[in-house]
Amino acid sequence: MTAQSDPAGGGAGRRRPIKGRGSTINPEGRFEKFARERFDDGWAGQADAPGIGAAAQGRADADGPAALTDEDVGHAMDGEPNPETRLFIDHARSIITRNDSPDIPFTQSINPYRGCEHGCVYCYARPAHAYLDLSPGLDFETKLFYKPDAAALLERELRKPGYVPEWISLGANTDPWQPVERKLGVTRGILEVLARFRHPVGIVTKGAALIERDLDLLTDLARDRLVFVAISVTTLDPALKRRLEPRASAPATRLRVIRRLADAGIPTMALFSPVIPFVNDAELERVLEAVRDAGAQRANYVMLRLPHEVKDLFRDWLQTHMPLKAAHVMSLVQQLRGGRDYDADYAQRMRGQGVYAELIAQRFRKACQRLGLNREGRFQLSTAHFRVPPAAGDQLSLL
Repeated sequence: MTAQSDPAGGGAGRRRPIKGRGSTINPEGRFEKFARERFDDGWAGQADAPGIGAAAQGRADADGPAALTDEDVGHAMDGEPNPETRLFIDHARSIITRNDSPDIPFTQSINPYRGCEHGCVYCYARPAHAYLDLSPGLDFETKLFYKPDAAALLERELRKPGYVPEWISLGANTDPWQPVERKLGVTRGILEVLARFRHPVGIVTKGAALIERDLDLLTDLARDRLVFVAISVTTLDPALKRRLEPRASAPATRLRVIRRLADAGIPTMALFSPVIPFVNDAELERVLEAVRDAGAQRANYVMLRLPHEVKDLFRDWLQTHMPLKAAHVMSLVQQLRGGRDYDADYAQRMRGQGVYAELIAQRFRKACQRLGLNREGRFQLSTAHFRVPPAAGDQLSLL
């Protein structure tokens, strides 16, 4: 388990945040047979522990003999406190995932990546890393899997004789425009295939700074009603963003990109997601006004979801960043979920239940009415332009 103790002693269980990471812990996934926990066995002062000597020696060379610190021991046991991002190839056999969930508006989705470097501590996709025998904690943010053949796999599936086009959601799980996309370009390759096939796609992202790179493809798709983009705006407070979503785009960047997308004629909406009681809920009206002013035509919201290991990661985050609020936040969360940390029932997992849930719903409706958001129905994407272009090596028709 990787964590950093708070040297200031801010109370039992508090940890020092890891710069650029959302989680401070790396708990085992729910399928692991064994659990590991760091503890003091009384040997913390022994210089022969692996990896410790060099850390202390650096100080000894400069300042004379140096005693080992708890931090030296922790680093030797758990690795570096600021783990680097590592990339692994995901040898996928297919690329389109299908679902029949009654509470989401799409049946097809594509996820170019497993894991997400944005590091949002609340991310409901974190538990999927347990299927890889990795932790939904720091592993989810630092051990990323990408699909280098994603574009080729997509083209193969779209060419199948029985394929019936329905709009594909891009970004329903992990973010397609997370920082590693700048180097890998997997998501852009997918967009290029969708544009050639004139296939509709709905996009959700926090990677506002990077999606600008693909404005040419998005503008082309928008001409035939083949795309909409939803930018997630969780807060307008840069300091809170850095703690909640350490490697995602800044709030001001997201608003600027909403304006750029809207000015380019791309249907654009904003997601105030997730709504976290007593953390960002007071910003609801301000966020909606800001995204409206930036050019968004629609808005939506989703309540905080804490499935599986996410509930423990979020509790730890609260103790690290907001210890005085932690108990009240979780009390409100449990009011939303029938007395539990989470309820996966389709009827209420996106909105919650109870008095607090209804209060948020009323505030959202009234703000949207006042601001002129959601006056028209959902964005309607077209399948009428779908075509299968000639493959490399195909003979061109003489007609």
